[in-house]
Amino acid sequence: MTAGFLSIDELRDEVTAGRIDTVLLALVDMQGRMQGKRLSARFFLDEVLHHGSEGCNYLLAVDVDMNTVNGYEMSSWERGYGDFVMKPDISTLRRIPWQEGTALLMADLTWEDGSDVTASPRQILRRQLARLEERGLSAYVGTELEFVVYDDSYEEAWRRGYRDLSPANLYNVDYSLLGTARIEPLLRRIRLEMEGAGLYVESAKGECNLGQHEIAFRYDEALRTCDNHSVYKNGAKEIAAQEGKSITFMAKPNQREGNSCHIHISLRSVDNSPIMAGSQPYGLSETGARFIAGQLACLRELTLFYAPNINSYKRYVPGSFAPTAVKWGVDNRTCSLRLVGHGPSLRVENRVPGGDVNPYLAVAALIAAGLHGIDNELTLEEPFTGNAYASGAETVPHTLRDALTLWEGSKLARESFGEDVVAHYANNARVELAAFEAAVTDWELFRGFERL
Repeated sequence: MTAGFLSIDELRDEVTAGRIDTVLLALVDMQGRMQGKRLSARFFLDEVLHHGSEGCNYLLAVDVDMNTVNGYEMSSWERGYGDFVMKPDISTLRRIPWQEGTALLMADLTWEDGSDVTASPRQILRRQLARLEERGLSAYVGTELEFVVYDDSYEEAWRRGYRDLSPANLYNVDYSLLGTARIEPLLRRIRLEMEGAGLYVESAKGECNLGQHEIAFRYDEALRTCDNHSVYKNGAKEIAAQEGKSITFMAKPNQREGNSCHIHISLRSVDNSPIMAGSQPYGLSETGARFIAGQLACLRELTLFYAPNINSYKRYVPGSFAPTAVKWGVDNRTCSLRLVGHGPSLRVENRVPGGDVNPYLAVAALIAAGLHGIDNELTLEEPFTGNAYASGAETVPHTLRDALTLWEGSKLARESFGEDVVAHYANNARVELAAFEAAVTDWELFRGFERL
């Protein structure tokens, strides 16, 4: 078993010895946040392990402020805001080193009759993985999640209205060993404690924005990578808070470079052999070429799963290393899709998602689009060379409203995810748009308070 992970027998031993007293049972909501319960370890072993635990179904039907909102079929005042069941996935049981005496495991969501809660991000990804399995395929994924570190605590940042915060670095520290050394105590703690939680850390590096960094983890089976991503994102915030600092994964926290979450994906056969590489041009196999062609063909209509928030779309600025053109290229960072690696490591990197992405939804979209390419034997166009920002090609949607229109008009989304999922996440986008359109922003006040 991977270091950091626990079997049930090991958990029992740890509980008996008094080293673990709390078990977190976690789900990931629409916004990509970990929600759930802190359970007595003894109660978890005696009861929840065998029967699961209930949670209010509004957890998949609220906005980011946890307000109940209208428009969801599965959860409403009319339906009484009942429960769904959080069923422990024992394979995800792990230590949480940054919380004393604590273990965590992920939950799959079902209704009382045992049927899936279809709008649950983890269940959406599971269904796409099952579609791959039907074709004798599996997906391996790596996520590269950037963040900005501030020397202010979360509480200080809130009280100051997120104005005049102090970034942990005052200049561009991209690849700088000197600049990253400034906050190495925090970065090192995050790396080591994520190792203790079962993640395989590869590296840490500085990025372009002030105080911006990235910690990279080894690729893994798709579902485990998304679980690890969620544990890491939540845990990094908790560790930063313990150190009196704050971390943001917002796609565009200021006017400088945004936080990306490039997602690398490759396919394997039923015997676990890599199959993206082959004798086709650019080192691809026929399956690999079709998989990329599908992602390219469906990128715009599935952008809602890559860029789920109003702020997501502010990353897409020409010359910012965030993509705008719907193009693919061989090791070309100006394209939305970038082919990287060689031979068994050959893979495609989707550069569209930002740090605010829900990994389960994004990877589900990558798989659904790739399968569209495989099933329909799509031909991959020639890779783009040069500056894709100046290509004149079709672009990533400019706004959440544009992405919503494409999502609701997508036949592929309905076929791949189901009418209920399309409607559920369309409503989530409409809720965010309505909230934003009702808000009076600082931008409006500075422009209009005196001068208009």
